[in-house]
Amino acid sequence: MRETMLAAVYHGPHDLRVEQAPRPLIAPDEILLRVLAANICGTDLRILHGGHRLYPPGTVRIPGHEVVGEIAELGSDVEGYRVGQRVFVAPNVGSGHNRQTIAGHNNLDPDYRAIGINLDGAFAEYMRVPAAAIRQGNVMPMDEAVDPAVGALIEPLACVLRGQNAVGVSGGDVVVVMGAGPIGILHMKLARFRGATCVVVSEPADGRRQQALELGADRVVNPLADDLAAVVQAESDGRGADVVIVAAPSKPAQESALAIAAIGGRINFFGGLPKQDPFIRFDSNAVHYKELVVTGTTACSTYDCLRAAEIVRSGRIELAPLVTARFPLAEANAAFAAAADGANLRVALEP
Repeated sequence: MRETMLAAVYHGPHDLRVEQAPRPLIAPDEILLRVLAANICGTDLRILHGGHRLYPPGTVRIPGHEVVGEIAELGSDVEGYRVGQRVFVAPNVGSGHNRQTIAGHNNLDPDYRAIGINLDGAFAEYMRVPAAAIRQGNVMPMDEAVDPAVGALIEPLACVLRGQNAVGVSGGDVVVVMGAGPIGILHMKLARFRGATCVVVSEPADGRRQQALELGADRVVNPLADDLAAVVQAESDGRGADVVIVAAPSKPAQESALAIAAIGGRINFFGGLPKQDPFIRFDSNAVHYKELVVTGTTACSTYDCLRAAEIVRSGRIELAPLVTARFPLAEANAAFAAAADGANLRVALEP
């Protein structure tokens, strides 16, 4: 009889069942991972609510894509790894032949596969790592001194790194981060790591603003009550923000980014808008006369994950405070509720 494992399985919108599922079988060119920590992110919440296009009606699948584990079994053809080794697994797997993957952007491959998205993921005791992920370098050794839940933050940090690379955050920049959820906090921390002289965080929620201040923001602003543009002018000697990162799915935030950016400023629309309402009022004259650069980024490539893993292993960014709650896998539904409550940053499931 095939062995089973505990897993949190998606059966439909708002229907996540903690149940026994078949333990994955691996081929000779695959790896079986014993999950040590899998974090819940905004994408997982969207999946649970039935809002992800790759979870169509009728889907039964194990979500979870921010994962650190240890190798439980190695296929006979797999080389370069060992049983018991701790690893991080980057989730996105390119098709191997499309231009985007060849160029190093497997997250943009129209035929991509992703752990926890269209492949079974990490909200389980064990997870299968497909051969293509191993060939493409998605399995990355992790120092055992790194807390697995912190190591799993490599994936969202990689997404943030991709966004900041697009706008070249560097020494001397005044950076405005709109949104103080976990992604906004990662943007704030990475901008400081990259040499920003001032990071202003704009966030309407009182608790989130306080978290941002405690975790290193130079200024926090309530955009519903305060004059964000005036604060930015004061912090930048009147020039405006060198970089604006919109880390929230907010139309007013995207629109105001154009106004508060300095001449020659760079803007990253990091947070996507609802697909049913994606349009904003875009001041193209601001882009024209201020020579603004407006970019968008989505997800992360395996190379982004490699660079983020190097940052995490260096210990030069303190990420432990972002893991604000931990739950056993058996309490997955309570963990999802905690992840959605607006108070937590990252919630970890630890099978």
